[in-house]
Amino acid sequence: MNIVMVTNTYTPHVGGVARSIEAFTSEYRRRGHRVLVVAPEFPGTSTTETDVVRVPAIQNFNGSDFSVALPVSGLLHDALQTFTPHIVHSHHPYLLGMTALRVARYYRLPLVFTHHTRYEEYTHYVPLDSPKLKRFVIELTTRYCNLCDQIFAPSKSILSLLEERGVTTPVTVVPTGVRIEIFSSGNGPGVRDNMGLPRDAFLVGHVSRLAPEKNQRFLAEAVAAFLKTVPLAHFLVAGKGPSEAEIRAVFDRQGLSDRLHIAGILDHRQLADAYHAMDVFAFASKSETQGMVITEAMAAGLPVVALEAPGVEDVVRDRYNGRLLRDESIEAFAGALAWIRDLEPDRAQALRHAARKTAGEFSMQHTTDKALERYQTLLSEALTSKTEEDAAWERVLHLIKVQWEITKGLTEAAGAALRSGEPPVSAGWKDRRHH
Repeated sequence: MNIVMVTNTYTPHVGGVARSIEAFTSEYRRRGHRVLVVAPEFPGTSTTETDVVRVPAIQNFNGSDFSVALPVSGLLHDALQTFTPHIVHSHHPYLLGMTALRVARYYRLPLVFTHHTRYEEYTHYVPLDSPKLKRFVIELTTRYCNLCDQIFAPSKSILSLLEERGVTTPVTVVPTGVRIEIFSSGNGPGVRDNMGLPRDAFLVGHVSRLAPEKNQRFLAEAVAAFLKTVPLAHFLVAGKGPSEAEIRAVFDRQGLSDRLHIAGILDHRQLADAYHAMDVFAFASKSETQGMVITEAMAAGLPVVALEAPGVEDVVRDRYNGRLLRDESIEAFAGALAWIRDLEPDRAQALRHAARKTAGEFSMQHTTDKALERYQTLLSEALTSKTEEDAAWERVLHLIKVQWEITKGLTEAAGAALRSGEPPVSAGWKDRRHH
């Protein structure tokens, strides 16, 4: 089948959404499906991309490392006419997400949306951040979900969250799979040698985009507190972003800068090596819908210490494959790292075995099977009795209708957000889907 992936973030941007789209796109193509990716322009974009349509974008929006797409759907017309899509898959509810909605309506195609992100946790990138803005974001996202034909939730906890917020479109749990074969082996000793670490050093690791919503100041303080008690312990961070300076500042204040190692962005092979150099993986984000890096780390056999949060709690099971902490304190987190370090060898090996077993539940093959199965079901359910003449005329009517729905929905969402208290997240768009 021919699948259009529409996203506000894609390579070379580093982040979970971009990596998810890249992983699914690669696997779909490997299985013989065609994929057209519609994404913003980014600095450093390859000039040899195939089946990728780049649209103009505002670079480094509001000091972040994101590009904000300018949703000019006219640029897509020629590419879509040539591609002849069967499915439109949106990965954001705003900007190009609205373009995805218009394209799906115009061509009378099923629209799938993956709820990758708890968007209300990212409003600090927008001027005038406030509780009302967060409520507006929740309301708007819910209404967008109810305009789609199928929602993919990366985890069971996100499925529950969407249902609580009033999403009535069918929701299926489809996590981003991990490529077990990539992360199951790696040259950990080589990484330690390059870092100048003793083979018996205890290495705490973290992989992520370095950004405020990832709660990395807390993580840095907790890991630093642990390092204070273990002279041979070090901290390896793979990633880059605006929070790097804050992480370094924490370690500088604690006199531990010589035990902090920030490796920047690593490719898959380098990342696998880094995971295999670590003794434990530390993760403190509460804005995740899945936390792909957690499953990657577990594929490498790493126990994980993390704060309890949606998405994370679907993967980390306390004292089975790591530690899942309700107590969000520096002392508790540092204590959990110490608990991992002090395990008897047999118990430590059991945690590593459990981590690998958990990662196996999130294999790329399994999750791709689920996604393609839902695509096929949607295509089977699509209306097929219309004549071409009827369909052409209805495309025009639906395009007018969807623009009205978007405008009306934005107004209603804003109104709900401005009302006092929690917004009554309605299913106001729930019956306006095209089938």
